[in-house]
Amino acid sequence: MNAISNTAAVALPIPYASDERELITPAVQARKTATRRRLALGRAIPFGAMIGPALLLVIWSIGSIAGLIDPRTLPAPWSVIGTAIDLIAEGKLQVHLMTSAWRAAQGLVFGVLIGTTLALISGLSRLGEAIIDGPVQIKRAIPTLALIPLLMLWFGIGEGMKVTTIALAVLIPIYIQTHSSLRSIDSRYVELAQTLRMGYGEFIREVILPGALPGFFLGLRLAVTYAWLSLVVVEQVNATSGIGYMIDLARNYGQTDIVIVGLVVYALLGLGCDGIVRLFQERSLSWRRTLAD
Repeated sequence: MNAISNTAAVALPIPYASDERELITPAVQARKTATRRRLALGRAIPFGAMIGPALLLVIWSIGSIAGLIDPRTLPAPWSVIGTAIDLIAEGKLQVHLMTSAWRAAQGLVFGVLIGTTLALISGLSRLGEAIIDGPVQIKRAIPTLALIPLLMLWFGIGEGMKVTTIALAVLIPIYIQTHSSLRSIDSRYVELAQTLRMGYGEFIREVILPGALPGFFLGLRLAVTYAWLSLVVVEQVNATSGIGYMIDLARNYGQTDIVIVGLVVYALLGLGCDGIVRLFQERSLSWRRTLAD
């Protein structure tokens, strides 16, 4: 009895220790929260992505008003806007824009599908990696634009060559980033899947795909940029329409304002597409907690 009583006496203060932890926890939690806020990036800035372009526009406008920028070299923003309005009124800008968007969309879709398929085969199989990774790395070392003469011999100078060039430029970032994400998945998740006796299909769906999504979206953002960059070049090769054709034609006639309009359209298309990809990325990866959150 004495031993039991002594044990009970020793065990009696445990509730008080629990109460003490409950009193300390909020203070510790507040300190952790303050530290996290101090080390984090801070609150998101409303329309923060527009600050940089707006600043460039202000500098451009001030330089034009002050006469620091030669209008023959770089027309004033209002001159470019007036030219764009004239092109829209004539219907020329819409036609060129639709042609360019269709070419870029075709090349982007084919490049993303091929790059993702190759990344999955190479990332999930040693044999697949041995067969696929080497040729892809060789292609990565060769600039896509350097292949244009060869692609012209193979596909001619029509739409096939243009779409193929864009697709080749797109598949590399998709493959590299997706493959890297697949190979970077923590092996503990694989062990957990084996412990839970997951089937291969369930393992792909529950572990592989969520783990590869961050890299895939990063590759997709790069791929969208590469698609528009490649389009600028291929539309100057025997094209009769498209934003690149419009820019090249304006260059021949010394119409700098039309060249600037075309470049602004490319910039807006690139920023718009990147924004769409980022929106899908945030929705698809809402389960992640990152430094930006």
